[in-house]
Amino acid sequence: MSASTATGIVRLADRDPALSGAEMVSHLVPPPQFENATFDAYRADAAYPSQQEAKQALIAFSGLSEAPKRGGLFSRSKKMPEVKPGVYLDGGFGVGKTHLLAAVYHGMRARRKYFGSFIEYTALVGAMGYKNTVELFRGADLLCIDEFELDDPGDTMVMTRLLGELAASGTKLAATSNTPPNALGEGRFAAQDFLREIHAMAASFQTIRIDGVDYRQRKLDGHAAVLESAAYESAVADASRTGVVSDDDFSELVAHLAWVHPSRYIRLIEGLSLIGLRNVSEFADQSAALRFVALIDRVYDAQLPIRATGVALDTVFPDEMLAGGYRKKYLRAVSRLIASTAA
Repeated sequence: MSASTATGIVRLADRDPALSGAEMVSHLVPPPQFENATFDAYRADAAYPSQQEAKQALIAFSGLSEAPKRGGLFSRSKKMPEVKPGVYLDGGFGVGKTHLLAAVYHGMRARRKYFGSFIEYTALVGAMGYKNTVELFRGADLLCIDEFELDDPGDTMVMTRLLGELAASGTKLAATSNTPPNALGEGRFAAQDFLREIHAMAASFQTIRIDGVDYRQRKLDGHAAVLESAAYESAVADASRTGVVSDDDFSELVAHLAWVHPSRYIRLIEGLSLIGLRNVSEFADQSAALRFVALIDRVYDAQLPIRATGVALDTVFPDEMLAGGYRKKYLRAVSRLIASTAA
């Protein structure tokens, strides 16, 4: 039976996916919902002029137009600055940074280009080794890094070293941050942290601030949807007649994630049409919570709906976690969980 016609119910906790270095590289393209992302399709919010300014700056970076004229992003400059080889999109989640990053990927005329999340690139280094990864990407025209992380010093330095070598060899770089919109000033601090980490590369990057509110929250209110047992059973059964559906106890799946490297989460959910989670409960362990965030990023990229019982999925991160250093990751996950349970 082909993957396109497969039906039935599976447990993610029973899957033990493998992903080779070559397969990781093959996945370095924009996720499905952004496979046709363009600058024309990006709808800038008129209430936040920085969105249109960022769009115009990225169009110029992609070589699709001349640099913005006075009155735009560079209105304070008497002299038109050159378009730098790297751009860093700094702003809250849900303001369209990934769409714009994908638009850069699709719009730039490039022979070799790659698009991946920060965790995908660091996993590739882990699988292939630093030297082999550098050789793999050497000569690439464009490298797009979504959701550049600053909370793991080791991974951050590996990536900045990699980007430094690639920039020196002529590769254009585009990266996004993952700062929450309600963290006052944090976006700009994140940008400075990034620029400090990349040391000599700082002069090669143009930092572009994008303000706004989460578009998912503009469309959705309240909590992630929770189903009663009967409604959950019906939803899973109905979906399994036309596709492959996962049905897992929440705690069992969370425990299983500890044994699967996050780089393989994309293979863990491969072929599914819906995710089912029973008995959702609040996290007590931060490492488990962060692994779940990484899974939800892949689930959201794949545009998979989620059906769940137990507590609302947007409440699984306790207040002490939300107040800590990983706040931005948890809030991004909350936004995506609300959207996924409403899909």
